[in-house]
Amino acid sequence: MAERDELFRTHPASPVPAVDGVRAGLRHAPYDPSLRFVAPVDTDVDPHRLEVQTATDGLVPFERVGRLHLPVGDLDVWWLDSYGGGVFVPLKDASAGRATYGGGRYLIDTVKGADLGGTPADGLVVDLNFAYNPSCAYDSAWACPLAPPGNTLATDVSAGELLPPTPERR
Repeated sequence: MAERDELFRTHPASPVPAVDGVRAGLRHAPYDPSLRFVAPVDTDVDPHRLEVQTATDGLVPFERVGRLHLPVGDLDVWWLDSYGGGVFVPLKDASAGRATYGGGRYLIDTVKGADLGGTPADGLVVDLNFAYNPSCAYDSAWACPLAPPGNTLATDVSAGELLPPTPERR
């Protein structure tokens, strides 16, 4: 988390807007070890294709390949069915728009290297403490796939990256 924070504060291509030439660091909830799971992927799901239109990458297709059954709720597991491929698990919980980004956060996005380990056959490492905001949370110039209904939880997940920094939250 410290490396991501440093990158977002200092990199010239950071999506975090600078205020008076300074970018705020990211905000995180305290680490809670009870929110780390190794969960098998339940592949007994109806096929479903999700297509997300973006300004930069065109139509980005995802195929539902399974479901994770976690103590906090169930989440769909998606396969990015284009360029790099990869497993994608977004999350939108009851804290969205209040304590966390309103469009949801990402838990696993293997095409971007956000992968804590495991395989779909043996179980994925799902650590809610590493839930992070997509780039569009910081800058509207970015277009991001957001959490579909099968990745929405009715409970708060008080973990991971919080609302993007604003001048009043610094």
